[in-house]
Amino acid sequence: MLAPLTLLLGCAALLVQHAAALAPIMGGQNFPDPSIIKVKDGWHIFSTNAKIDGKLIHVQMAHTPDWKKWTFRRGVDAMPTLASWIDKKSPRVWAPDVNMVNDGSFIMYYTAATKAHPRIHCLGYATSKTVDGPYVDRSSEPWICPVKRGGAIDVAGYVNADGTRWVVYKVDGNSIGHGGECGNTKKPIVPTPIMLQQVNSRDGRGKIGAPIQILSNIPSDGPYVEAPSLTRLGGKYVLMFSSNCFVGPKYDVQYATATNIKGPYKRQGTLFKTGGPLKMHAPGGLDIAVNGDHAVWHADHGKGRAAYAAVLSLKGDRLTART
Repeated sequence: MLAPLTLLLGCAALLVQHAAALAPIMGGQNFPDPSIIKVKDGWHIFSTNAKIDGKLIHVQMAHTPDWKKWTFRRGVDAMPTLASWIDKKSPRVWAPDVNMVNDGSFIMYYTAATKAHPRIHCLGYATSKTVDGPYVDRSSEPWICPVKRGGAIDVAGYVNADGTRWVVYKVDGNSIGHGGECGNTKKPIVPTPIMLQQVNSRDGRGKIGAPIQILSNIPSDGPYVEAPSLTRLGGKYVLMFSSNCFVGPKYDVQYATATNIKGPYKRQGTLFKTGGPLKMHAPGGLDIAVNGDHAVWHADHGKGRAAYAAVLSLKGDRLTART
């Protein structure tokens, strides 16, 4: 197990209190964009689509009862049937995020390519009586789909202490960018804002009011910011996100904090990046459990994007992680 890590973000430096190697879970199984939820039998994690034994699995699954032993559920698809609005030729189901709703059932937010605009991704939701699924989306159109702004990806849920329910997501402006890294480093740079949307507190579906922009890309982010995940730690709202092109070594995990869920969010620096004592390459896509401190993310390891896991805590503006 890895000893605690101290991350001093004012100088964007990462210091390891006790040197040790951070190993991927599940033996390095390709498991990009992981998300996590805790229920009675332990922690369940879900992942972006991948081909397993020659078959396309839309939503991959894994489980741990104790945060120590991780089991990859090889070949099991949490959403085997696609909604009618998804491009069946190239569905590209990405970044699923499972949340429990008030009646004890589950909603899975996800990203997929649309049949109407195959180059564009939009957001949907699917439901299940059990955490394992199968999750079913009976919608005839996407849930959130700002086509003129490039679509939307990377949706994640959050339940506030007052019982209100929210999602965060990225407007996928780089999909209509003017070229360069990940399609959006040639000027004019297209905005890729992270949005906060209130949803119905009972079922997590109905949208309440207009979405609120809580962060957007700046020059040091390269083509975009993406992969938002929201939680509350140390008395502050903590917004995790990734920046720079996911296929390059600059891809990372950053975070910002706020005292109000609607912001303003202040950037605090880089949490994980390529190299350093942890020897990860292009870490990103971190998801932190709803109302919790357990987090999962991925990093390249030569055979895809392996998942990693840690427990986070915040004191002041100092974030620490431990396994």
